[in-house]
Amino acid sequence: MAREAEIRRTTGETDVFVQLNLDGSGKADIDTGIGFFNHMLDAFARHGFFDLTVHVKGDLDVDTHHTVEDTGIVLGEAIGRAAGDKRGIRRYGSFILPMDEALVLCAVDLCGRASYVSSVRYTAERIGEFETEMFDEFFLALAQNARMNLHLRELAGVNNHHLAEASFKALAKALDEATSFDPRITDVLSTKGSLA
Repeated sequence: MAREAEIRRTTGETDVFVQLNLDGSGKADIDTGIGFFNHMLDAFARHGFFDLTVHVKGDLDVDTHHTVEDTGIVLGEAIGRAAGDKRGIRRYGSFILPMDEALVLCAVDLCGRASYVSSVRYTAERIGEFETEMFDEFFLALAQNARMNLHLRELAGVNNHHLAEASFKALAKALDEATSFDPRITDVLSTKGSLA
């Protein structure tokens, strides 16, 4: 059974379309209007082996906030929908990803409850036209709408680009693990019998 989702969300601020296949090959078609954000979402798809389409038209004449946050909302919803009832999946995933001097740990739990904690700190106000304070807004919206626990830990790092890219790639690897199947899990990996 295909683990896919297609969602469109239109408001007075943004029009966001996301198509996701958790069992893809890493193909990406990304256009958010924000170059660095495109680069991060492309890296997320490629390193998680997700097929991902993200097309966004947002009020970038204001700033990047609505575009980035709403993309997190819709991508999070797509992850939750594509994961389905989560029967047979590992549920947990973690990865420590090096990128030059940067080292970032990501851990996720597809538990049905939203939580986001990060110790990744940026020293630059922007990377390209992307405002670095928007990383937290994106990951928070993603975790809330995928209904998952998401933890990011900066273990080392100086370069802001490297820290951001390591975060997205580590999330991709952790999520790939969490959504993968384990033949020993015949129902859902929960003492409650549900990951809703």
